[in-house]
Amino acid sequence: MKKSALLTAALLLVSSSYAMAAPINQMANHETAVGVGTKESYIEHKVTNKATVGFQYADRDEKGDHKDAYLQYDIVGSELKVIGGYRWNLPNDKDNAFAGVAVSTPKVLGFDAYASYVAGKDFNETQVGVNKNLLLNVDLNVNYHNFKPDEGSRENGVGVGVSVKF
Repeated sequence: MKKSALLTAALLLVSSSYAMAAPINQMANHETAVGVGTKESYIEHKVTNKATVGFQYADRDEKGDHKDAYLQYDIVGSELKVIGGYRWNLPNDKDNAFAGVAVSTPKVLGFDAYASYVAGKDFNETQVGVNKNLLLNVDLNVNYHNFKPDEGSRENGVGVGVSVKF
């Protein structure tokens, strides 16, 4: 019952109009994170000790509502990751495969900082942020993101979000 309620909540988050890029989470094997932020919602699951799969919906205002399916692969612990994925609904109805990298710090006093960069044929995106553990399975995220499509103007700003891990 509890898992079906969480799955329903996750699906609602993914389809909601909330929408930045998903934060870089440090997760245990077989752990799931569901989150909402200033301009995104996402769900991701760590399927092995090194691989995390996820889906994100991001509201980019006049630049479209992007949908990403992605894989993060841990290279060094969970602090260095490579990222690959596919993004739909870029400006002018373009879709792109993308690749990137993310680094994060180990948790210290419930905080961990991270930076990520991904790029596709028609865009690149950078994010720098910090996650703060509020409760056992709830994290607060504060970040700065910079989205640069090849067509149109860039979008950047500060975002805030919350993630629940189970």
